[in-house]
Amino acid sequence: MNQNAQTIACIGWGSLVWDKGELPVVGEWRKDGPMLPVEFARESGGHRITLVICEGVQPVQTYWSLLDAPNLSSAVSMLAKREKIIKRIDADIGRWNSATGEHHGMGGAAIASWAQARGLSGAVWTNLLCGFKNARNVMPSGLDVVAHLKSLEGIARKDTEEYVVKTPPQIDTAYRRLIAGELGWT
Repeated sequence: MNQNAQTIACIGWGSLVWDKGELPVVGEWRKDGPMLPVEFARESGGHRITLVICEGVQPVQTYWSLLDAPNLSSAVSMLAKREKIIKRIDADIGRWNSATGEHHGMGGAAIASWAQARGLSGAVWTNLLCGFKNARNVMPSGLDVVAHLKSLEGIARKDTEEYVVKTPPQIDTAYRRLIAGELGWT
């Protein structure tokens, strides 16, 4: 880790935890991240259903790791690159800065409180909107998500099942339990 690097955490709950890509995480992902309301509620690339922070769902314990990043701006850029976010970086990457106390993104207050308690200098997380591609920022029902998953075929179905199955067990959401019951993806 860079000796001049600040202590900036990356918060994760989905694919980041099992596939960091080029994201320079320091050590293993820790299981005591902030409690956040995440759910399988976003249609992403390839029609996969992925986890995002949503309003009105039961919070779960997330994961976190320090990033080898010299500052918060670099950490934001690093996470955006890993998430293949090019256009809406300011909107789609959440952040908290201890120097200013400011946070941006869903779950920002909970993440700020959690990070302050650990003496961190910053935090970054993915801040994508829930919803299907044709209805962004509209929370789909669990039955809508299951119907979407049942409609998938071929590589889209395989990739989505892999995402659900590889999601760490502690990310135990209502939709995940519904998906397991309806499709047997465990």
